[in-house]
Amino acid sequence: MRLFKNTLVKITLVCLLLLVNLMIAQPSWAGKKLADDPDYIEITKSLESALQDKQSQGDTPEIEQKISNLKYQKYILENSEDSVGICRNETDKMLLIYGEKPKKSTSNYDNELYLLPSGTETDDEWDCQGVYLPGQAATEEQAATPAQAFKIVHGTRLVATSNSQTGEIDFNLPPAKVFQSGEANWLIPENLQAALDAGITTAKIND
Repeated sequence: MRLFKNTLVKITLVCLLLLVNLMIAQPSWAGKKLADDPDYIEITKSLESALQDKQSQGDTPEIEQKISNLKYQKYILENSEDSVGICRNETDKMLLIYGEKPKKSTSNYDNELYLLPSGTETDDEWDCQGVYLPGQAATEEQAATPAQAFKIVHGTRLVATSNSQTGEIDFNLPPAKVFQSGEANWLIPENLQAALDAGITTAKIND
């Protein structure tokens, strides 16, 4: 009986030690994972640079907005339980989004364009990396705008909607970055038709 009690005490102590070790190791592992994350590294550096600009240039609305957006992206990366980005299309039109390249892809770009039909959401195991924004021709009211890529970080749950007044696409969250062709190794066709002519498959949809 005494031997049984001693064995039980030893097992309990081992279990407690394992539990404490997991509690300590998990944040350490998470910290290392973030430290190696390219998005986290880039956002952290950009935030440091923006904070320095605030000190040297003063507190302007543009700098404050940039700092706010960067802090939000950093928060998403630090607190999200998901390792992928999820995009939902609540517009009344087809969206083109960015995702990982198929294994057999011969493209030299970092990712690939996919179709996301209206009213659908990407699968929670498929990483949506951003949205393609086609360029706009010049009008009497405004100058022409080039095609752009609206990048998000993994862990983001992005919802795209149509603005009833302007007809433009609105998002529920700010982008991690917006860039034009040549500013990143992403395929950014000049216009929507050029993108469709290249041949695009539908993204993996959440059933």
